Amino acid sequence: MAFGAILLVFAALAALSFYFSCLVIHIRTHTDDAILGFEIDGGRITREEFDALPKEDVSIPSPFGYRLRAWFIPACSGETGKTVVFPHGVTSSLLGMLKYTGMFRKRGYNVLVYDHRRHGSSGGDTTTYGFYEKWDLRACVDWALHRCASSGGARGAGEPVIGIFGESMGAATALQHVSIDDRVSFYVADCPFSDLADQLSYQLKVRYKLPRFPLIPLTSLWCRLRAGFYFHQVSPIRDVARANVPILYVHGQNDVFVPTRMSVELHRATGGPKSLFLAPNSGHAESYYKNKVQYEQAVDAFLAEAMAVSERPRSAVAAASLSEDRQAVAMAAAD
Repeated sequence: MAFGAILLVFAALAALSFYFSCLVIHIRTHTDDAILGFEIDGGRITREEFDALPKEDVSIPSPFGYRLRAWFIPACSGETGKTVVFPHGVTSSLLGMLKYTGMFRKRGYNVLVYDHRRHGSSGGDTTTYGFYEKWDLRACVDWALHRCASSGGARGAGEPVIGIFGESMGAATALQHVSIDDRVSFYVADCPFSDLADQLSYQLKVRYKLPRFPLIPLTSLWCRLRAGFYFHQVSPIRDVARANVPILYVHGQNDVFVPTRMSVELHRATGGPKSLFLAPNSGHAESYYKNKVQYEQAVDAFLAEAMAVSERPRSAVAAASLSEDRQAVAMAAAD
């Protein structure tokens, strides 16, 4: 009887953790129509603004054999040698990032929005929260650098400038990308998670009232068997410890999906130049459209210092940090 009961418990745990692995790697994604409707209904973009965007269809090859759908949109003043690449949040698509693009286009940056693997119109079979996605992001940076170089650089001798702006899973992907690519001049990470196992443990507790052990380790094993990665291999907080490029962290103070503390912890752990803006009265991915003025002030202050930092040798950048008064400006805007 005891042996049978033990087998039953193990079978139940295996089945439950397999089910959770399905939720993780095959999370339900939204259609373009649903995403655009959500953005329009929420007042984040209008149909007229969307239709007027000079979108150029782009197809970028992933190193894993599929294609990534992307749109290239030039700066408001015309195409320049500066481009910001936008990785979006989980379940969304490139349409979910359009609300941020005007902020950069009017500051002289082209934008490249794209669909993650298994999202929108891109290929790919599984969602891995940055494990594979960071390499797709690198492929987008490759494309943007080539396009910027062909358009003429934005600085001195024609050197292209590439920035990355990510939201939620896209922000976590961007932070993992820090560890594999030193060609990016700055990152903006809006509401990132700091560690996948910690984020999933938090959601397991909040949504299902279940403990971390043994479901997280077992689900991680299923994800390794089915998608090629363990949860511990997706840890932005580990990657930013070696960062030597400027990073601006943004998080809504009322975020209950990805806890606000995660950006605070990431900011604390970051080894290079960094700044932090905690947006008041904002839940998950709400910081910009609920605090546009303060958000853009924080971005302007950050970009001014990031561009100055990017001119220094990498050895100097590694030991640098954004000035205390610039950080104070960003923090003060949250009060």
